[in-house]
Amino acid sequence: MRTRQALMKAAAAEFDRYGYDGTSLSAISKAAGMSIGAVTFHFPTKVHLADAVQEEGRSVTVAALERLAAEPMTPLRMVIDLTLELTRLMEQEPAVRSAIRLSRERSTAESWSDAWLPTVRTLLDRAYENGQLRTDALPADVTTLVEHLTSGAEAYLRSRMGSDPVFESAVAQLKRVWRLALAGVSAEGPIVPRQTGGSPENPA
Repeated sequence: MRTRQALMKAAAAEFDRYGYDGTSLSAISKAAGMSIGAVTFHFPTKVHLADAVQEEGRSVTVAALERLAAEPMTPLRMVIDLTLELTRLMEQEPAVRSAIRLSRERSTAESWSDAWLPTVRTLLDRAYENGQLRTDALPADVTTLVEHLTSGAEAYLRSRMGSDPVFESAVAQLKRVWRLALAGVSAEGPIVPRQTGGSPENPA
């Protein structure tokens, strides 16, 4: 079991850094300090190892969300805390970052967001019914906002990791963005974005 865990840890780091196509079993065996034979004994192919790493990332995510769900809070508060927890996992857990990257790069892979996005939508439906959202803040649109925020947090992390000096925590950054989203940014009231790509009468 210790050997298997060491291999998965090394694989998560390699997949996170180099992606599925850029990672080989030989590179993983070298990173883990083990022979190829030890790798293939537990994981016959790279596909098996990638599947295991993705499942580990998903399990870590689900366990964190289950702990969060046990806390007494309103649906909207839970959505906010959920996105912060997802960002913390992306920041601290290579298996989670690997699961996200692998789900993008492998066409047959289950999306990482499938582990938490249905929960977000259910919570936002409840928040809307409870009057926590404005009547024009539809749950589907706020769900899209959450998707953009989490994707943006991952993009920020990937662009900053390994940089010097140490970059700002993505969790701290997301807290500020949530404050803006909840308060709104316009002092002039609602502003309808201009349509791009042509007018309704003459679409591009």
